Amino acid sequence: MSASASAHPATIDVEGQQYLRDAKGALVPVGAIKSIDLLMDELVRNLLSGAAALSAEIGAFKGNVFEQVGAHQALIAQEFGAKIGGAKGNITLTTFDGRQRVLVQVSDQIEFGPEIQAAKSLIDECLTEWAATGGIELRALVNRVFQVDQQGTINRAEVFRLLRVQIEDARWQRAMDAIRESMRVIGSRTYVRFQQRDNGDAAWRGVTLDIASA
Repeated sequence: MSASASAHPATIDVEGQQYLRDAKGALVPVGAIKSIDLLMDELVRNLLSGAAALSAEIGAFKGNVFEQVGAHQALIAQEFGAKIGGAKGNITLTTFDGRQRVLVQVSDQIEFGPEIQAAKSLIDECLTEWAATGGIELRALVNRVFQVDQQGTINRAEVFRLLRVQIEDARWQRAMDAIRESMRVIGSRTYVRFQQRDNGDAAWRGVTLDIASA
């Protein structure tokens, strides 16, 4: 298998000579590039083109899902004067046989204010004092809570786990209060999930639309 300059999708013609841009933006003659590098470049471009098209298709499908679910809600409201879904807009639609369902879920986007650092100081005091009596699992949980990701975001799920830990120490209680006060809802996101199962007693299985999880 070989790559030809004429077949390559990203070549730039300059006075009849074919070039590709390198990572620094410089034009490199196609003839000076290794065949394996040309093949890899073309492969990646083709795969990304397909991924972009699929992403657009999934986006259009998601929009259509919300539109149809909204129309169904409007129909229910019009015919029965009732609203389906919880206070936050969470909705579960299930087939008559109970084997397929669509879930539309609204999730709050939460950020943590400066009070979270005050909470960490109080927690560290407690853990230092309790070090002699164990608490290894608790310290591991605390470390997971305050280990921020690449975007500087604290793990929200671990924060909620920490808030469920029942300790009577006054400093711990103040720390938990500080965490609660630090939590601010800055918006919400709506998710749609599709699930199915073999029968009414079986566990639900998700229909994966995320290619990274497929």
